[in-house]
Amino acid sequence: MKHILIIISLIISLPLCAQTKVIKKNAVKANNYGVTYSLPKTSLVITAEVTKVTCKAGPYFQYAERYLGIKSPIAEDKVYYELGKVSLSNVGIPDADQTYLIEFKAGTVAPYAYLTEDGLLCAINAEYSPQPSELETIKNNKPEPITATNTSVFSEELLMAGSLARQAEVAAKQIYYIRESRMNILTGETDNPPADGVAMKIVIDELEAQEKALTHLFTGVYTKTTELYDVTIVPHDNLDKEVLFRFSNLLGVVDADDLAGEPVYLNLTATERIPPMDPKEAEKKLKGGKGVIYNIPGKASVEILMNKKTLFKGEVQVTQFGGQDSLASVMFEDKKTPVKVLFYPETGAIKQIIQ
Repeated sequence: MKHILIIISLIISLPLCAQTKVIKKNAVKANNYGVTYSLPKTSLVITAEVTKVTCKAGPYFQYAERYLGIKSPIAEDKVYYELGKVSLSNVGIPDADQTYLIEFKAGTVAPYAYLTEDGLLCAINAEYSPQPSELETIKNNKPEPITATNTSVFSEELLMAGSLARQAEVAAKQIYYIRESRMNILTGETDNPPADGVAMKIVIDELEAQEKALTHLFTGVYTKTTELYDVTIVPHDNLDKEVLFRFSNLLGVVDADDLAGEPVYLNLTATERIPPMDPKEAEKKLKGGKGVIYNIPGKASVEILMNKKTLFKGEVQVTQFGGQDSLASVMFEDKKTPVKVLFYPETGAIKQIIQ
């Protein structure tokens, strides 16, 4: 297999993913003035917004146009799904084959490093405050569920009405009466106006709620609930028409091998590959040296599409298409002004060097 593919569905009721946590590691005599860390390899997390729409017909839908002028009420109960925004995030995961030791010289002023909980390097000799990742931002901005309620408001006359046609007529009259009452309050043409602005707002809100509930008896009601579905893929080479998942308007997201849905494809093409080091140079820099090894990621273009329609297109850094280099250990031996280095934990690349 040239890649790993994992599908995870995130139900809307589950808690949002927490912000990345980091751990400060001090280089002291107890650990021989060394801090162990891992370099990441790139995993791409594709997040799809899928909205489940539940439609429920109102009991008076066939009278909606006659009494309210509504030409397209919900005429039957049904459920369908809509595929919304598709996003891509670069998430670094520890590479078991790329674990190293930062060795500080004894006597260096309080050397330390910040690592993620799973051991990825964030900073050396510098304070580090994690920022929300792209994936965390997507989760935290997840759309709220939209629900159209069907709280009925029945008058005595409506309850006493016999036939369905008579009930619809009475309900329509109530709607027009509510609209007239609201207009009279707003224009001041009422015998008992609200005492102040706050009271007026309460009365208007209540009238609007009653009108909405009665109108739903004609138009029907719907509920929209958006769920986020993640697909994680770890690329090691170019990918052509890789099926991430399939989507059905009737079933929502289905497995990649379920022909009930239309395939959602991913195309990934390396646009920048870092040429490998000469073996002798690599041995000197990465194996025999005492410095800090870091990643130089490559780049790839990514396109996600369904039915020839592009859902996402962009460029992403991929460590598997890159190389490595190292910072000389002498940089961290100044006892007065130690060098500070910040890294991108998702790629293992250098973000900033402060001298």
